[in-house]
Order: sequence, then C-alpha cells, then structure tokens
Amino acid sequence: MASALGAQPFAQDAPEDFFGKRATGCVQEEGFCPDWIADNYDRYLDPFFQHVILTVVPVAIGFAIAFTLALIAHRRRWLIGPVAGFTGALYTIPSVAFFFLLQPLTGLGRTTAIVALTCYTLLIIFRNVITGLNAVPEEAKDAARGMGLTDRQLLWRVELPLALPEVLAGLRIATTTTVGLAALAFLAGGGGLGAELDAQKYFKSNVAVAGGLCILLAAVLDVIILAFQRLVTQWQRAAAA
Repeated sequence: MASALGAQPFAQDAPEDFFGKRATGCVQEEGFCPDWIADNYDRYLDPFFQHVILTVVPVAIGFAIAFTLALIAHRRRWLIGPVAGFTGALYTIPSVAFFFLLQPLTGLGRTTAIVALTCYTLLIIFRNVITGLNAVPEEAKDAARGMGLTDRQLLWRVELPLALPEVLAGLRIATTTTVGLAALAFLAGGGGLGAELDAQKYFKSNVAVAGGLCILLAAVLDVIILAFQRLVTQWQRAAAA
C-alpha cells in the first residue's frame, strides 16, 4: 500500500524505516502503536526541549517589552492607542507568512522563530497590563496618595499588586498561545515538536506523542503560572474570606 509517508516507507525489503527499525504490523498500518511509542520516546526529547525554548524565550522577551511599554503608556495615556495598534497589526500577520517575511532579515533558524513568536505575545500582554492598571479602584489610589506615596511608589506598591491577577492572566494566555504557534516554527528552521508532527503526520503514534507533548507543555506552564499567581495574590483570598 502506498503511504502518505512516502512510497512504501515500511516495505519489508527496506533495511530500516524512518524511525530506525523495520516496520511491521501496527506500524506498517500507521496506527496507534504503544510498543513503538515505548521504544521510540527518546526521539522526541530534543524536539521537546527545543519547543520549551521556543515558548519560554519569546514569552519572557515579549513580557519584558510589553510590560515596559504598558507602564510607559499608563503614565502617557496618548501612547495606548499607537502601541495597541502596532502590536495588534503584528498579531494579525499569519504566522507562516511572518516566518517567511523575516527570513531575509534574520535568516533561517531559531532566531527567526523567536522574533516572530515574541511579536505575537506583545498585544496580549500589553492589553492585560493596561486593563489591570485601569481597573485599580480610585479610592485605593486616593488613599495611597493621602498617605504621602509618590507616583512611583503608588505604581509599585498599590497599582501593580492590585493589577497582578490581570497581568498574570495575560501571561497565561500568551504562554499557551505561543506553545501552539511554536509548532509551526520548523517552517523557519526553528525545530520543535512541529517538525516531528510534519515529518510523519499520518502516523497516529507519532501524532499522539508529538501532539500530546505540546498539550502537556501548555498545561504544565499554565499550572506553573497559576500556582505563582495564587502564591503572590493571597491577599485576594484573604479579602474574600
């Protein structure tokens, strides 16, 4: 049977298949093969760690940029529209097109993927930081000013702590979004689990492992950020109680 994986990639006369072993039975039928998964899980380790880098690095850089822009725009309100418009324009660029548009500037490789993925985080984080700061009650700010706090002290001691749930919510959205977009980073030569998905996209075992690792990574990172949010916003639960 000719396969979408190539012309008879699992033929018995082939010395080895794509996965480094003769294909028989379940593998030859491109099904879900627990034995194959157990024997080949190590082939996903490097792509998985590449995917972690392709997620964590852009989110960290994007958060630093968007958070700084949001703090500046919070004081200079006229900047909110232009910054939101520019980051929104970046966000609307299709990811595949963005990867190819950047290649003449940054070349083929992980750098191109990281630049594009960073751009996609900016709008989400910027809007959430601004929304969180705008939601701080005026009475809380008035009370802080009445205690003699300067604008800088007001920002760091009152406004940001109260805006933190919204800020971290944006970080969670940006992180899980980046995990998904990073699956396309292989088009820019960035590696990651997307390369494994594309290489054998009709082999159910391969799709299950590579796709499952993407989902697991998104879930783990989301839980880490959520746990951090609970740790630093204990005052919310105390106030509710």
